[in-house]
Formats: sequence, C-alpha cells, structure tokens
Amino acid sequence: MKLVSYLLSGNPSYGILTEQGIIDLTRRIGDKYSDLKALLSASDWLQIARNYVNEIADVKEEEIVYLPVIPNPNKILCVGMNYAEKRAEFHETNSAPTLFVRFPDSQTGHKTNVIKPLITNEFDYEGELAVIIGKGGFHIEEAEALQHVAGYSCYMDGSVRDWQHAWFTAGKNWPSTGAFGPCLATADSIPDPKVLTLKTYLNKQEVQHDSLNNLVHPIPELIAYISSFTALSPGDVILTGSPGGVGKKRNPPLFMKEGDCIEVEISHIGRLSNSVISEKR
Repeated sequence: MKLVSYLLSGNPSYGILTEQGIIDLTRRIGDKYSDLKALLSASDWLQIARNYVNEIADVKEEEIVYLPVIPNPNKILCVGMNYAEKRAEFHETNSAPTLFVRFPDSQTGHKTNVIKPLITNEFDYEGELAVIIGKGGFHIEEAEALQHVAGYSCYMDGSVRDWQHAWFTAGKNWPSTGAFGPCLATADSIPDPKVLTLKTYLNKQEVQHDSLNNLVHPIPELIAYISSFTALSPGDVILTGSPGGVGKKRNPPLFMKEGDCIEVEISHIGRLSNSVISEKR
C-alpha cells in the first residue's frame, strides 16, 4: 500500500495512492486522524488504512499538489557518509554514524520546485531512502527496530556545499531544498529494505546508483543508535544517507541549477521528481 499527503483545492489531505487514482482518507477518517502523522499514531493504523484500500478512487492525481509525505514530522534525523563509495569520496574515517538534522520547513513534495538558494552555486543532489517511524520508542533494540517502521519513501536531500563547514546542518536547511515523496510505501510491502536499489537522475542522466544492502550502518542499527539518545515518535523521519556520485566530487563538479530536473528512484517505492528553480530576490 502507498500513502500520500497533498493539497486538494488548497486544503491539506492524505490518501491511498492506486493505479486508478487516490482514495481520499480525509473524507473518510479525517475527523479522527487529521493527517498522515496522526494516523500513524494509532496502534492499528495499518488496518485502519486497509479498510479502505478496495474503495473507488475519488481524487485524480492532476487535482492535487503533493506535500512532503510527512509534512510536519517532529524530527528529521539525517545520516551522512553511510555508503562506502561516499565515504571514500569524502575521506571519511569516523566509525560512528554521522548525524545531523533537517527542519520540517525545509521540505517540499513530489512534482514541486526545489529552490536553489541565491547565496550558492554549489547546490548538490543527494538521493536517499527515507525511513518513516510508525511505532515510537526509546532505547529500541536493534533486533526489534524494523517493527517500529511504518514505511519507506524517496528523499532528495539537497545540499548547499559551500555552507557545509565543520557541520552539515547549515547546508541542509534552506527552504524547499529537501524533496520528500512521492509516497510512503508501507513496510509490510517491503519486509527487507536491503533488497532496494536507489538511483538518482539529473536531467534524465543517472548520477547515483547503489543498493541499500551496501549501507555501512543498516536501518536497524540506525534506529537503535538514534533511539539510544532521543525517543522516536510516529511520523519521525530518518534519512539513511546518500551513495557516491554526488556533484561536489565529480571532475568537473556537477551542481544543480535553475531549469534542471532532479529525480530519485527507489525500487518498490517509486520515482520522486522535482524541478529546480532559483530563489527569488
């Protein structure tokens, strides 16, 4: 099952994405669960959504504006340097997970514009798998970690490279630099995320390609590590890191500019697609 968040006639909504269109859940259960994060907070959220999966789609995709899959997560925790090729590109030697944060208001949705800040000419692409938490917890055991996952999505974790100094957060939080979507593919449809393949395309040319099996710190380890110092709650998002092939380390460098199309495709989930525009003065 695939769940999406969107604007319909200017109003926030969410629903089930099908080949025939979208089954709008706000019309059905919005009085109890106002958005997707609220739905994930229900202990039986998956069964609640399944109750409507065979209904007739009542919203067409062309009628909506996609929102980030979780528009309002309490936490977005990002993992850097989590593929061997990427670590080699940046000469990373630290053995612990590299963590930073992204703020919810830096996100945008599928088929919307990502914004290149005026302050930079080093706006870089980073395709990543996003993990969305369904069952909260503190001090989660690694062996039980995947039981806390609601589902998975694609993420384009845009990076302002010349604002990444001794930390990453400053380079990650300009408005609409992180694209999140198109959908949440529920974890029951992806029981083993290691089988997933990630590809990033800039103007239809493949620039990143790797397997989630090659994560240096796998998803259960990341959940256990992160929850050892902060409690996770439904709707929280963990970005698992980007493969090698980023623009900063190419010769010559390859950065995003106005008019570009940037896409992140992950098997069994879908393809997140965005256009790049420049920040207006």
